[in-house]
Amino acid sequence: MINPPRVAFLTDTYHEVNGVALTSRQLQECAKRRGYPFLCVYGGAGDKREQFDSVTHVQLNRGPFAFNLDKGLRHDPVLWRYMGDLRAAILAFKADIIHITSPGDVGEMGAVLAYQLKIPLVISWHTNFHEFGARRLERMLNWLPDAMRTPICAASEHHILNAMIRFYKVGRILFAPNDELITMLEKRTGLPTFLMKRGIDANLYSPAKRTKNDGIFRLGYVGRITPEKSVRFLVDLERALLGLGLRSFRFLVVGDGSERDWLAKNLKAADLPGVLRGEALAEAYANMDLFVFPSKTDTFGNVVLEAMASGAPCVVTDQGGPKFIIDEGVSGFSAATDAEFIRRVAEIMMSPELHGVMSTAARQQASRASWDAVFDDVYAAYDYALHGMAPAAVPT
Repeated sequence: MINPPRVAFLTDTYHEVNGVALTSRQLQECAKRRGYPFLCVYGGAGDKREQFDSVTHVQLNRGPFAFNLDKGLRHDPVLWRYMGDLRAAILAFKADIIHITSPGDVGEMGAVLAYQLKIPLVISWHTNFHEFGARRLERMLNWLPDAMRTPICAASEHHILNAMIRFYKVGRILFAPNDELITMLEKRTGLPTFLMKRGIDANLYSPAKRTKNDGIFRLGYVGRITPEKSVRFLVDLERALLGLGLRSFRFLVVGDGSERDWLAKNLKAADLPGVLRGEALAEAYANMDLFVFPSKTDTFGNVVLEAMASGAPCVVTDQGGPKFIIDEGVSGFSAATDAEFIRRVAEIMMSPELHGVMSTAARQQASRASWDAVFDDVYAAYDYALHGMAPAAVPT
């Protein structure tokens, strides 16, 4: 790109372990490699401003009023005290476009400043907050009879989604990580919505990192260990596999969250090492023989792509984004019901030949997912937001 736009990228999560933070870090890394002007703003512990070649980092201190939305994910309701400083930083940077990742503490300021400064606003949809909220509320109200709990949770999901849609309508264009969300957002907001996939570091995540060859078949899970991820199903899965006479297997559950202690008490054969990063995480993935991901709320599923790059075929649900990542019946399966999920896992475990073929296919498929290609598509959509030219490289 001869004259790349000057992008002010404001993300509500950057340092944390989640897909949004990973995507944010990768986008700024791509901008740095190519020498594109990029202002990256996020919250953290302490004020900080750093310059790395063409990329400017501005970290806003989340202070004593900040609270946890989840383990390791914080929100500061008075982060607005930085509005003046942030306005000055965006003006000094001479931003052509503002890109925000969600209606969080940083993203809300970005939306307001885009309006005030008359800078085109791009918003990416990363998280189904409406489904997350409903699942957590359902767990909190599990003492109520279904006849009362179900309509309460449904109403909560409906109202949260409507609030999200109102927020996203202020953008000029939107990004979404899968085709279903693109269709929903275009219908509900009337705005052009472009596909924003994820890439993978196939050198970091590789079968070559495997260290265990003890004959134990390892079923892996990586991610937040929270209600919206349906992680309690792993206990049902274990019981069903034992009932089928399968014995030589263990679960490797990587991550943290409110359900971790419950899983530790209820899974008979499991290792729960907590949050892993870098080489330790890559080794854990490589030691997984099959990745099982029962979440029905994920919009993409970076962890599925990471597992595939590590040589682990995947069984996922047919709800959400992960089903768009796998090649059905080749690198994994998507299951419509719990019974089908269990059947697919058992099928792979009981057939070494099938497992071997799928493992190879998973690695080959994931290795083709490039962050640079994602970056190219994002900048093509930026061009559309600025000039109204439909980007041929970005499917709508």
